Parts: sequence; structure tokens; C-alpha cells
Amino acid sequence: MKKLISVAVMASMMASVAVADTFKWITYKPQGAGDAQAITTQWFADQFAERTGGAHEIEIFWGGSVAKAREIPEVLAAGVGDFGDVITPYFPDLLPLNNAVGFFIPQPMDTAAVGEAMINWHKTYPQYAEELAAQNLRAIGFRPLESYGLLCTKPVRSIEDLSGLRIRSYGFAYPTLIEAMGATPVSISTSDAYEALQRSIIDCSPIGPALARAWKYDEVAKYYIEVPFGASFGHIISMNLDSYNAMDDETRTIVDKLGEEYLTEYSDMLKEDAERSRELWKGDLGVEVIKFPEGQLEALISDENVQNVRKEWIEKAKALGVPVDAILEKLTF
Repeated sequence: MKKLISVAVMASMMASVAVADTFKWITYKPQGAGDAQAITTQWFADQFAERTGGAHEIEIFWGGSVAKAREIPEVLAAGVGDFGDVITPYFPDLLPLNNAVGFFIPQPMDTAAVGEAMINWHKTYPQYAEELAAQNLRAIGFRPLESYGLLCTKPVRSIEDLSGLRIRSYGFAYPTLIEAMGATPVSISTSDAYEALQRSIIDCSPIGPALARAWKYDEVAKYYIEVPFGASFGHIISMNLDSYNAMDDETRTIVDKLGEEYLTEYSDMLKEDAERSRELWKGDLGVEVIKFPEGQLEALISDENVQNVRKEWIEKAKALGVPVDAILEKLTF
């Protein structure tokens, strides 16, 4: 990756060493976002201080104040911070193994199941941790996204209704899957999707209820189609590997335990956010929830281009010596 921050800024932050009383967490997320990600980031920091008896604490640098989302892996690896949010799908070449879920949409797992799968794969296959260690990073927790459907500006009641629609696309599987639906994939960032829906640049976006409410997409798109994409994988809560290794055994054990507990704390809160969003949809927001016909999306998995995306990940995993059969059991219907 190209140099992303100045030497001066990096030098000013290099005081982040593992023996320090205060560790630094760098995130692109605004502190006032009020969603499951922001709230549970603060939960982690609060629990860390409490469980270390105040001997250590985490200072969170919110809102991209130290590094933007695409800068975090390099900045974190350089020791500018100790903890950070790595948006895994942004780095397919850097982290192909850890992006497994993104190659298999649709897939049958929900948020908690995706997180548990990631935990298990990291425990079972050392190549997952080695992929991160090559970047001087270590995974201490996982933050999957919610199960996705389609939020649209017009009703969609069958696969035929998707024909010709323009659907927001990103990542690996979505572009070819959208084409298999008979629709047109349009590459648009999360932050630009509100305006794109409002101005009819796109007709639909894959998203879940909690994120649709958080980004206020549901103000301009009033139909949520229960298309069973499954949960997407979002973020690895990462540590600078040197910082992690330099911790004393007791502190490192606390971090590991918090990382394990984080998935439950986060997924429970995300579920509550989704349920709250659905209740709001029934009221003044007036979003209609439409059930998508069973089996119509799953039938597209056999599409040649969809299969080629899946084969791409399988080949990468095999090249790294990872036995794929048990992984594929989780990712396929």
C-alpha cells in the first residue's frame, strides 16, 4: 500500500507502546454514531479499564482523526495505534483468506454464525492468523454485519421484478449475483448511496434494517425486500502485533477474553437495532417489508459467473494450504 500518512504525524503518535498505561484505538467511526459498532467499541474500552483494575486504559481516536478507513491497516501495523477497526472487504488482495464470506453471497449464516465461523477458522487454520501477522496485525475480535436484504425505491415481489433495475454493488460476489438477477450492478460507496437512491441513480441497495436506519436510506427508499443474502462479514478488530506480544500475560489474557465476549455483546445489540428499525418502519417511516419468494435467489448460485467468484476464493485458499471442505460447509446451502 502506498504511504498514507505523513512521517511527522506517524512520529507524533509512536508513543503507543505496549508497556504504556494507555493504548490507542483508531477508528473511522464517529463517536456519536450511536449504533452497535460505536457503542460496543466504547464497551470494550470500558471493560478493559475495569478488568485491568485501572492499570491500563484504551483511548479511542474517533471519526478518522488519526486514519481513514482504508488507511487503518497500514497505520496500525506501523504502531501509530494499538487497536483498530479493519474493514476486511476493502482489502481483498491483502487479506484473501479473511475475506472468505465476501466471495459466497448468498450464504446461509446470520451475524452470530459468521462471527463464530471466523473465530473457529482462526483457531483451526493457522494461515488465517499468518495472513494478518504478515501485516504486523493480530485479530482479537470479529464484527460481522447483519443479514442483508434489498432496500428499494419500488416494490419487488419476485426475481422477474428485478430485471433491469440498478442495484448498488461492491465487493466480490455482489456484482455477478446482481447480473444473474437480471439487474445492473452500480458501484457506489455507502456514504453516497442515500443520494443515489434519492435521485434514482440506483433503485436498490443490499443492506440490513439496522444499517438502513443508521444511514437513513429508509427516508428515501420505502420497500425492504427480504432477499436471503445472509450476513456479510464486516470488520476485524485488530491489534498491532508488536503491541499484543509485548503485553504481560495477564493483560493479554484480558484482551483475548474481551475479544471472545465482544461477538455476543455486538451481535445482540445489532439484533436489537434491527428490531427497533423494523418497528419504526411500521410507524411514521412507512417502509413496506416484502417477502421474497423462497428458492428464487438460491437458484442463481449455479450461475457460471457466480460459481467462478467462489472458485476464485477456493483456489486462493488451496494455494495457501488451507483445506477448504469444512469451510465450504458453512458457506454453502
